[in-house]
Amino acid sequence: MYYNPFHYSPIPPMNPYIPYLVNYPYTRSYPAVDTKIFASSVKSFRILMEQGSILLDRLGNLGFAKKMMTAAQQGKNAEVDTMIKSIGLKVPVTTKFTPTGVNFILTTQTNQNQPGNCCTLTVAMKWGL
Repeated sequence: MYYNPFHYSPIPPMNPYIPYLVNYPYTRSYPAVDTKIFASSVKSFRILMEQGSILLDRLGNLGFAKKMMTAAQQGKNAEVDTMIKSIGLKVPVTTKFTPTGVNFILTTQTNQNQPGNCCTLTVAMKWGL
């Protein structure tokens, strides 16, 4: 008998080293759905959206934008942070910028009900080529 690479045997070769796999039905049990945390996150994110809107309104002022971009171009991070804080947002904002763009990261504040930040809103904008 000769070897034919295009012939596939209908009976697989017996190999004692390959385990026989059986697909047993596996049912997962999930905990009951609790929407309290999710509802709280939605409420917190609405606040972030409102604060983001205030930020965008201020950045829409061409004088403010030019002053901030000039400070960023000169590497004056403290001045950029001071300008963003002067807007008066009620949530912490982290600013990261490169020659081609800027990111404003708004996060929720921690409190007794929520010990960790639940939500983050990142506003990423392009300001150069």
